[in-house]
Amino acid sequence: MAPVLPVASVAPAPLEGQKRSSRSVYLLLIPGLAWLAVFFVIPLLTLFMTSLQKESATKPGTYVFGIQVSNYVDALSEYWPQFVRSFVYAGLATLIALVIAYPLAYFIAFKAGSWRSLMLVLVVAPSFASFLLRTYAWKTILADEGPVTSTLNALHLLPDGRVLNTGIAVVAGLTYTFLPFMILPLYASLDRMDYRLIEAGGDLYASPVKVFSRVTWPLSMPGVVAGTLLTFIPAAGDFINAELLGSAKDRMIGNVIQTNFIEFRDYPTASALSFVLMAAILILVFGYIRRSGTEDLV
Repeated sequence: MAPVLPVASVAPAPLEGQKRSSRSVYLLLIPGLAWLAVFFVIPLLTLFMTSLQKESATKPGTYVFGIQVSNYVDALSEYWPQFVRSFVYAGLATLIALVIAYPLAYFIAFKAGSWRSLMLVLVVAPSFASFLLRTYAWKTILADEGPVTSTLNALHLLPDGRVLNTGIAVVAGLTYTFLPFMILPLYASLDRMDYRLIEAGGDLYASPVKVFSRVTWPLSMPGVVAGTLLTFIPAAGDFINAELLGSAKDRMIGNVIQTNFIEFRDYPTASALSFVLMAAILILVFGYIRRSGTEDLV
């Protein structure tokens, strides 16, 4: 019997097409990475370096490179009320927007039928107009002689007799401005939901409140989280509504940053405030996402 010769195992050589495909993937990433580097990473590093600058000893009013960490301490100690007010106003606007948007998104997703497309267009249509134009329109709507203020005064619901130039006007403007950012994620989440699950809850003799709390609300949580983040984050940094609809005591941190950058030319303080605002929002966002149990959105 002839001996059986062992057959040497030869590792398959990598295909040239696979190499070319992998190279193509990395080449396709270059434009996006370049965009992020030029318009995000470099400006962020520049802003951080500016926040550490110190005033020149020889040329007052100009700033030179330095490691002035006290810029952050001074900015926080002086402007902490505006930080608190920004988060309070943004939180109220987000909560009100959620209360308004959820029933509307539910109706569009499950009850609108053939009117669904038209209602979605109506939701986003105001965004086609200028942001400033819409805010100035709110000044007319909330004016002292306007219909809103007159009606509320007739019902004795306004302690000061006016809405404009108050925190109420600022919160109303923020809610209106960012309401579409709440409606659209909620609609997308509800539209993907299987309506038969809601019907099954009714068939099992659960009350509408229990069906909503046990079925509808948990399944729509990704949309709720996305909508609240898309509303809260820009609202916390907004300064147009507080500038046009509020008074000096309603200034938000965005107004302080804008004033320090444009009017006072105090670039280190404005940069430090910007970084503190970003850090605070990031901490709140990650805590909120973990608390809501939707870590997959991160």
